[in-house]
Amino acid sequence: MVYFPINQNQSSRQSVNFLSPIRQWLNNLEIRNESVAHLICRLIPVQCPFEREIYLLGRKIGYIPPLCQINPLYQEVVGLRFRALCYLADECGQDVRCYC
Repeated sequence: MVYFPINQNQSSRQSVNFLSPIRQWLNNLEIRNESVAHLICRLIPVQCPFEREIYLLGRKIGYIPPLCQINPLYQEVVGLRFRALCYLADECGQDVRCYC
């Protein structure tokens, strides 16, 4: 068997380059439609949905930390939700407390 060493820096650079177009697309996405802004705010949760406390017979036996920040596109997705909220509040004059 032949093993090829993988350079960690090279593999991490490739993943960053691979996600760069998606990051740019998410960052440049403009919210211009009220229904699209509402859809984005409904689809992207306020908090990480994976964070949990595990109880057994009324006693806490475990904790699952929020894992969303491991997502390489986390900042871009949160930014998109923020822009949608700002569009609804500033441009449309709507109350966005239901999404907070």
